[in-house]
Amino acid sequence: MRNIIIIILASILIGFAYNFLLIPHEILSGGLSGIAMMLGIVTPVNTGVLNFLLNLPLLIIGYMKLGKRFIGYTILSVVVLSISLYVIPVYKATQEPILASLFGGVIIGVGAGMIFKAAGSTGGFDIVAMLLSRKRDFPLGVLLSALNGIVVAISGFVFSWDAALLTLVSIYATGKVVDTIHTSHIKLTLMIITSKGEEMKNNLLAKLYRGITIIDAKGAYSGEGREVLITVITRYQLAEVKSMIKETDDKAFVNILQTSEVIGVFDRRNG
Repeated sequence: MRNIIIIILASILIGFAYNFLLIPHEILSGGLSGIAMMLGIVTPVNTGVLNFLLNLPLLIIGYMKLGKRFIGYTILSVVVLSISLYVIPVYKATQEPILASLFGGVIIGVGAGMIFKAAGSTGGFDIVAMLLSRKRDFPLGVLLSALNGIVVAISGFVFSWDAALLTLVSIYATGKVVDTIHTSHIKLTLMIITSKGEEMKNNLLAKLYRGITIIDAKGAYSGEGREVLITVITRYQLAEVKSMIKETDDKAFVNILQTSEVIGVFDRRNG
């Protein structure tokens, strides 16, 4: 329930940033939301409706290919954001485009970071990048940057190159704030010590799509047998993984270490 409330409030916050700061100045955000904003400006169709329609195919594919809890939270975020864009009036909160771009990007970053910490996403290119990264060895950050670069180029051709540069400022500000709040690019090594090793392994493999190494161990004090499960994840996945561990074995001992580098296949489904 806590995550659901956070996602709802954060999505509404992003909706205010779009309609009060970015859209009045023809500044786009990153991802499919940026494309929805552009279409909403140049056509009579509401941005909220466009945002939902553009995300709908990806949400269906993501539901089949990615974790159901992650996609469930993402669907909630997309629906609430789309409704917010439809309900909240477009209002020019500032006459200065650069202020609108900067503060709009910061506010969107705060909202997106909160949603990421709650184990969800804002949909769009996040889902595209995660799906592509399972087929190729490209890092998510590179994929997202390339996809957002397309949005910036479109903004320049459709509106003006001033608008494109302001869009770039907005996307950059959003990314920096998200990194500050969530640091999704950071890799983490998990050492899970549990008496329910087989059940823990099956649950993690079914939902996490990461390789897991299992080591037999024995408690020094109790002398009882334990299994140590070792895996590497992104911080993006941490909230969901902690929830899965608690559901499987609420007495499990978990050591979480920040990983400076990963060598070998990591981003694939079985990485």
